[in-house]
Amino acid sequence: MITFNNVSKYYPGKIPGLIDVTVEIPAGEFVFLIGPSGSGKTTFLRLLIRDLVPSKGTITVDSGDISKFNGGNIHLLRRKVGIVFQDFKLLLDRTVFENIAMVLEILGKPERDIEQGVMNVLELVGLADKRNLFPLQLSAGEMQRTSIARAIVGGPKILLADEPTGNLDPETAWGIMDILKEVNDLGTTVIIASHNADIVNKMKKRTLTIHQGAIVRDEAKGHYHLDKHAKPVAKGGKHDANH
Repeated sequence: MITFNNVSKYYPGKIPGLIDVTVEIPAGEFVFLIGPSGSGKTTFLRLLIRDLVPSKGTITVDSGDISKFNGGNIHLLRRKVGIVFQDFKLLLDRTVFENIAMVLEILGKPERDIEQGVMNVLELVGLADKRNLFPLQLSAGEMQRTSIARAIVGGPKILLADEPTGNLDPETAWGIMDILKEVNDLGTTVIIASHNADIVNKMKKRTLTIHQGAIVRDEAKGHYHLDKHAKPVAKGGKHDANH
């Protein structure tokens, strides 16, 4: 369970990132975050990996208040939460296998477990035959698949994705979404910030619309719409109809 309780985040100069957000995301849910650029979607995700600390309010993951985590236990949170970026953030001087394996190496896994774990996720994302290639030898879609494999190889409970299809053609984008849905079907909570209206509309998953730092819609089977005049939803993290 992820809970935001009256969370606000202000950047220097009192610029709002999020404003008084209260929402619950049960374990195993698939959620889209939508909203205009600069609305607060990336702030929401960065707070969840404690890349940012809220200015006000509390954020709990598995009943732990992550806003109070210190440097000694942030690594425990990072084991629970994987993240996929629009620009991949792969190491160009390492192969596909090595980019993914480094996660398990940091966790101190033995060599045989690293080999098996990496190959398992490569099979899941359809890249087992690309294990020895370097990122620049891959297509954009293959780089994103590698990024997903790296994010899930440690077995996180939560997977965050910030515009994971933003640089991809429609067919490749749907391939990425199929993988993310399969990851969700395995029990992982998936939260995706997206501008892709076609994907949001067709998948009909829970959708949180963020505008000017506030959640203005929370729909169980949402669709892509940016209502600039909508008001923040009532506190308590309750969904609109159909949930």
